[in-house]
Amino acid sequence: MAAEFNPAFATAEETAGEIRGGKISASELLDLTFQRIDLHNASVNAVIWQFRERAAARAHEADEAWAKGASWGPLHGVPVTIKESFAYPDSPNSWGLPPLKDGHSSRTAVAVERLESAGAIVAGKTNVPLGLGDFQTYNPIYGVTNNPWDLARTPGGSTGGGAAALASGIGCLSLGSDLAGSIRVPAHFCGVYGHKPTLQLVSIAGHQPGPWDGSPGLPMDLAVAGPLARGARDLTLALNAMGGPNGDEATAWSWRLPPPRHQRLKDFRIGYVMDSEFAPLASDVQKVYEDTVGQLRKAGAQLEAGWPMGIEPREQLETFYYLLSAFLSLNSTSEQREAARARLEKDPNDIFAAGAVEPHSRWLRESQRRLNFRVKWAEYFERHDVFLTPASFCAAFPHDHSQPVDRRVVETAEGQRPYGNIGFWAAFASLTGLPATVAPIGRTAAGLPVGLQIFAPMWNDATSIEFAHSLTEIGGGFVAPRDFQA
Repeated sequence: MAAEFNPAFATAEETAGEIRGGKISASELLDLTFQRIDLHNASVNAVIWQFRERAAARAHEADEAWAKGASWGPLHGVPVTIKESFAYPDSPNSWGLPPLKDGHSSRTAVAVERLESAGAIVAGKTNVPLGLGDFQTYNPIYGVTNNPWDLARTPGGSTGGGAAALASGIGCLSLGSDLAGSIRVPAHFCGVYGHKPTLQLVSIAGHQPGPWDGSPGLPMDLAVAGPLARGARDLTLALNAMGGPNGDEATAWSWRLPPPRHQRLKDFRIGYVMDSEFAPLASDVQKVYEDTVGQLRKAGAQLEAGWPMGIEPREQLETFYYLLSAFLSLNSTSEQREAARARLEKDPNDIFAAGAVEPHSRWLRESQRRLNFRVKWAEYFERHDVFLTPASFCAAFPHDHSQPVDRRVVETAEGQRPYGNIGFWAAFASLTGLPATVAPIGRTAAGLPVGLQIFAPMWNDATSIEFAHSLTEIGGGFVAPRDFQA
């Protein structure tokens, strides 16, 4: 191995290059991955399902193939982890729900299958919150996942296990999913890169609670599958492997990732908003964001503050919360629906109650509003390349498993803030389907990571990812947590 190559914290791109160059074998790399799990996973509880025998056999096959001059793809021999919520043979995709803990899938989720087709080796599955419904990662089956930067704090959710694994030096890539910040918030809390792709760019077939037999899942108007990594360009590598049509659609059309609009910070036309009355920033993360904007100016970037014309945050939030509630209430009982109906009669502005009981015609109207917002963003991106926001109003916070969830608060130097505001900044890209990348840009005075959220135009995922990479010009990038550097 080259002296500078550290397999624990190398990027997927670097690792694949070392394998191609004969500096390390896939089998050696996998052994080192499981050594990291043995050394560190007990403290973080990020990887909750391991595939030692299967992965070892696949790594051996990868080495034999390479010796014969055959490449499986750009991720040949690279170890990855996948979120527990994705179907993978002989393992549960329980979503942390005890009744599903023994239900093993017979099929592999499409996104996972494509990573494997590109040469990746699945080493294990990562932990999730109960039903994927929390900004913390814990459940009755697998327990609590801790943040490598401070084990008393959460790594975020719902892809908290994947973000914690990467920050701990376990695996080169992790596959996650994102409905309301489930990739982006953990990336921010753990100091890694995360990407929410353009809506429907990556198939989510096989991302469901309980065994998957290949049948169609629910149509999704908000949720996506996407990668987390320790290097920005690894996100592009993963996206190129996973993206594109699936099933019958693949017989009619193909997809390619458009190149990034620019590659140097000073060439990007940047819009930004770094605070909001709806979710004011805690002062410790606010300073990091303000410093980053200042550094961008010094680097010669073109900056314009303010929301795009015609984009009213409150209106977008109302539509997002309605569609989110409609999705989450899919399996509500008759008693739950009646309770929601009573709430709506008492308060006609209760958007969560409306989402649970209003007719399909309301869903269509809200979906039309969503598409209108998308048009306004498209107009904005005719004159701008990226739009920057915080990833969340706070840094990683101490574990809090108190019930009910809606009464939780987050302590900041400025006082208590509503727990539900953690995902505020994620809502806008989720609603409109825009791609959004989170990149580590620094740390608070207490040493906790801070991530910047980067929006790009629809289908221009490479633009936000390349901007995330270019931030290394001003000092951004992944740093290994102190206690996990060995």
